[in-house]
Amino acid sequence: MQITCEKNGGELLIAVAGRLDTKTAPELEKTLSDALPGITALTFDLNGLTYTSSAGLRVFLIALKTMKKQGGTVRLINVCRDVLDILEMTGFTDLMTVES
Repeated sequence: MQITCEKNGGELLIAVAGRLDTKTAPELEKTLSDALPGITALTFDLNGLTYTSSAGLRVFLIALKTMKKQGGTVRLINVCRDVLDILEMTGFTDLMTVES
């Protein structure tokens, strides 16, 4: 998995590519814990993400909870059909903005 971060003031864009699963989720979780303080708008660009497991969903949920505490928002953009299906089945599309 590849993770790229771009910070612009209170906005953070995290691009994730590859597979987000039990092996790779801790890396994204660590990136978030280091980068989220002071952020009010978090966007995940999932253009290169081909799969997410429940471990990846857990990281998105942690990000959402953290952003709510900070008064911020979370968006998932460029979501492929396979990942979108998982997000829809698990109700994540009701929790945050998801754009394919």
